[in-house]
Amino acid sequence: MKALIIAAGKGSRLENLSKGHPKPLINLLGLSLLERVILTARKAGIAEFIMVIGFLGERIKEKLGDGKNYGVKITYIENKEWQGGNGVSVLAAKKVLNEDFVLLMADHIFDAKILDELKEINLKNKECILAIDRTPREYIDLDDATKVKVENGRIVDIGKKIENHSGLDCGIFLLSPSIFEALEKSVKEGDQSLSGGIRVLARDRIMKYFDIKDAFWFDIDTKSSYKKAEKILFKQLIKPTDGQVSRFLNRPVSLRISKLLVMTKIKPNLISFASFLICVFSAFLLSAGNYFSLIIGGVLAQFSSIVDGCDGEVARLKFQESDYGAWFDAVLDRYADAFLLFGLTYHVYFLSGSHLSLLIGFMAILGTFMNSYTADKYDGFMKRKLGPGGHYFRMGRDVRIFIIFIGALINQPLLALVIIAILMNIENIRRVVVLSKNG
Repeated sequence: MKALIIAAGKGSRLENLSKGHPKPLINLLGLSLLERVILTARKAGIAEFIMVIGFLGERIKEKLGDGKNYGVKITYIENKEWQGGNGVSVLAAKKVLNEDFVLLMADHIFDAKILDELKEINLKNKECILAIDRTPREYIDLDDATKVKVENGRIVDIGKKIENHSGLDCGIFLLSPSIFEALEKSVKEGDQSLSGGIRVLARDRIMKYFDIKDAFWFDIDTKSSYKKAEKILFKQLIKPTDGQVSRFLNRPVSLRISKLLVMTKIKPNLISFASFLICVFSAFLLSAGNYFSLIIGGVLAQFSSIVDGCDGEVARLKFQESDYGAWFDAVLDRYADAFLLFGLTYHVYFLSGSHLSLLIGFMAILGTFMNSYTADKYDGFMKRKLGPGGHYFRMGRDVRIFIIFIGALINQPLLALVIIAILMNIENIRRVVVLSKNG
């Protein structure tokens, strides 16, 4: 399926951010708005795009090219009447679209799962579908949003001033070519807006809606909405698998670091490797046998845990996630865990000479590796049980590195090893019991 993207307008309300560039090229956390739209659609399996350009359109073409760098194909159509309504921009694509297609706005960010579900719907009898939000989030500006009224499963009206509305227009459509006839009628009636064409379809009783439910979307057209969009994207980075330490300590710090990293060309795998190297150096300091090195080693261990969150954050923000990247990070984490716990064990053994410390260290390492081994199956079960976005109790890597950090600060490395050995093995047993009770 093809996607039509409207990227012709000037976006005068964001001129303070666009700085002479077209609005769709405004940078949001390392990618332009337009790149975010394209890569989100690509994530949903759409690889061919028709893009209507107008104001400073050549700069958009220079930035995106033919789409090869994004793994997609882009065809451009110039709308010389871009100062008219957005319905005129949609009409500009009439000659190249004679099949059902997805329509997207260049300044809307959204959850890829909206398109995943929308594009699976088969349109019948010239019908068209608009994605609507029936339970708008608190960050949506209701005064500025386009409202939709529905009756008996169909849209009956659309506009900014509708009272007793049923939901909000998300700017995401699944359209049949009948939209072009509707827009031509609307233009003849003096309304050049896309909403005008939707009203024509509504009169013909062929305009349906799709409820996005808990998926997110956002229209970026003011500086205030731009700032809110950053917060929304950051919120999407918080994972259900985040442990207590990750959620309340690591993530708030790593997000600030990632906000800087996304503006660079640093790749997620390099961040993973940097976190690993910090861990190795930390382990060396932990094993040195003196309190000063122990403190520095503990601080670096905690810092490496924070940096370890940045690789995934950058990957998700810039659409650079990959199975290899996740596997590479997991492998490095296991090596890093072994280095840290061995360094701490060596420190205790060096000072005490007790073989009991070696046994405790061994149990800490064993519990840690089994904790990592059981994580996938446990996480998979909890996600199925609670659904997407559901949070649940989880004790993992963030907790044990935090224990190392605290143990180093208070000069109690043996106590840190004992706590890790006990907690990790108890957590593993707990997971086995939870999974056994649920088949």
